[in-house]
Amino acid sequence: METVAFLDFIDHQIAKIDQRMLSRSEGYNPDLGAALEHLLTSGGKRIRPAVVILTGTLLGADEDPLVSLGASIELLHTATLVHDDLIDGSLLRRGIPTLNSNWSPEATVLTGDFIFAQAAEIASEIRSTEVMSLFSKTLSVIVNGEVRQLFSEQKVTSREEYFRRIYEKTGSLFVLAAHAAALISSADDSQVEAAKKYGNQLGKAFQVVDDVLDFVGNEERLGKPVGRDLYHGVLTLPTLYYMEQNPGDEDLSDLLDGKRDKQLVVQVIEKIKSSGSIERALDDACGSAERAVEALQVFPGGKEKEALKKLAQFVVERDV
Repeated sequence: METVAFLDFIDHQIAKIDQRMLSRSEGYNPDLGAALEHLLTSGGKRIRPAVVILTGTLLGADEDPLVSLGASIELLHTATLVHDDLIDGSLLRRGIPTLNSNWSPEATVLTGDFIFAQAAEIASEIRSTEVMSLFSKTLSVIVNGEVRQLFSEQKVTSREEYFRRIYEKTGSLFVLAAHAAALISSADDSQVEAAKKYGNQLGKAFQVVDDVLDFVGNEERLGKPVGRDLYHGVLTLPTLYYMEQNPGDEDLSDLLDGKRDKQLVVQVIEKIKSSGSIERALDDACGSAERAVEALQVFPGGKEKEALKKLAQFVVERDV
């Protein structure tokens, strides 16, 4: 796991979450254990588990159910990545070979299924019907979004559609992390609603910045090619802003019509970077981060609250 300095004080809880996840393969086929260890030790900052620990601790929840919740959500996230990488044909994630780069599609799908099952089992250990309901609904939202993207003849063409897509892809898991943590604490109704808003806005900021990094990030640090979304004809917020300003751009139209040309991608990226669209997208991300922080006003004071504020700032300032 990559470290974030202002979260050092919850390192022991994050370590417990990692151990809880790694232990889930005991008693099963050793290949499943090897795959799970590969996936869980290949990087990542554990931001979703951190949201669980910080929110729940601040609102008075016990540590053990928070550890279970953090582990279940991170495993759910990991399982979605396994399937996403297979669907997208991605061979690298964070610079490390994906599972499907070495395994057959069948083995990859089954491993993802196994991780989904383990995530649900850990969530059930919390013994909260509300949490299990949220968990299953979140998984349905994620799958629904993936199916819509696979079968839709119409790609994302508006900001409204884009923000719906990133909620399904990313925001829903952040909402689950904050909302479920509040539910198993002593939070009142206003604090539960605030937690949901914090998770939603944090997730939105996180994904917008992720999409910006696809244009301006360092390939070595990102662990994947820059411009990958554009190469595959996926429209993200910077491209949407550019399209609004330049509706007749032929180079972009060629990419969106299926032309796979790396030099063309480079040309379009340079156009987008010089158009101000990157800055507009980052302004949106900063606005979401600010709204996330505003949602925390009804929470009690404490180091966890300050860390949640810093986390919102970190999400928009990170370079990978």
